[in-house]
Amino acid sequence: MTAAPLRPTAPGPLGPAVLAARNGVAVTFLLNGLLFSSWISRIPEARSDLGLDNGQLGLLLLAIALGSLVAMPLTGVAISRLGTVGVIRVAGFSGLVGLGTVSGALAAGSPWLAALGLFLYGVGTGTWDVSMNVEGAAVERHLGRTVMPRFHAAFSGGTVLGSALGAGVVALGVPAVVHLPVVTLVAAFGLVAATRSFLPDEPVDEEAPRSSAWTAWREPRTLLIGVMVLALALTEGTANDWLALALVDGYDVPHWVGVAGFAVFVTAMTAGRLVGPVLLDRLGRVPTLWATMVGAGGGVLLIVLGQQPALVVLGVVLWGLGASLGFPVGMSAAADDPARAAVRVSVVSTIGYAAFLAGPPLLGFVADHVGTLDALLVVAMVLVPSALVVPYAREQRPRPAGGGSDPA
Repeated sequence: MTAAPLRPTAPGPLGPAVLAARNGVAVTFLLNGLLFSSWISRIPEARSDLGLDNGQLGLLLLAIALGSLVAMPLTGVAISRLGTVGVIRVAGFSGLVGLGTVSGALAAGSPWLAALGLFLYGVGTGTWDVSMNVEGAAVERHLGRTVMPRFHAAFSGGTVLGSALGAGVVALGVPAVVHLPVVTLVAAFGLVAATRSFLPDEPVDEEAPRSSAWTAWREPRTLLIGVMVLALALTEGTANDWLALALVDGYDVPHWVGVAGFAVFVTAMTAGRLVGPVLLDRLGRVPTLWATMVGAGGGVLLIVLGQQPALVVLGVVLWGLGASLGFPVGMSAAADDPARAAVRVSVVSTIGYAAFLAGPPLLGFVADHVGTLDALLVVAMVLVPSALVVPYAREQRPRPAGGGSDPA
């Protein structure tokens, strides 16, 4: 038997609280993106300051994924025990300490210290990611329409802000030891303020968290949604980690131009996430996701094979649009049943983050053999088989109490 939702399914008397929570969730996503792209803007500098080649850089980036994969499987249960607000604030503190450590490591030229800082940051951002998606799914159910991609658009907006700021401070010669700590402090204060408006956590059956955590890992639909998210997370994550470097290495442009190329990518991804809910509500998840996959694959091909600036920029835009909906739609699909949303989002997020575990070293080693630019073709190849599991993300409605059929 599936428990009935303990929150109302429409705003009703809680309308103002739901709208306030919507705004708080959006700010939380934005701050997460700001922190992430602030680190991304320092990757070319990290490679040179730490004396790394592409393969070694890929292994360093692996530390973020390892930290996230340690934390994510436990986040659903932690939320049920400690509450969303408490978990996400602890996550923010971990991210603050982690990026502060990274900035010191770049100044000291220590790869091992940088790896420790990135691991702590990975623990924080992974936990933060699951928590904000769980809260975002609850707000989406209350509003009765698709809004999750717009929360992820707020994340993308944060990455636009962070990458633009990063390009500016890099061009001005501001060191990471100043840049990263300032950004993390601002994000920490903002996170505390934003989470004050989150909706109250649902009461949880004391026996449910342990059972749900185990059974969610044995649900075929949940696992296949996770596989889809894995492929689409690789599509997004490859651009995060390697697009700037691919433009620098493949087209011999200055570092700030590579960072600006990443800014174009996240701007296009933000636009896709703002427009995406209209398409999702009109066409459904499956055809919309297939269309975005075609766009992402075509964009990668233009970047690698286009050679002309106009074609490369068009490719970056198409890649950004194509990568815009996979992760948020996967989170919504995992949370279709509100009674088990936290543990299912935790499972899908963990599987998806395997892309961030495998992606950086895979692309790094491929880049050492074929070049950073040509290594991007891995993304186009991965998208082809992943399209086969997209139908498992089709919309479902939670069963009412008593286990009856879904309402018409």
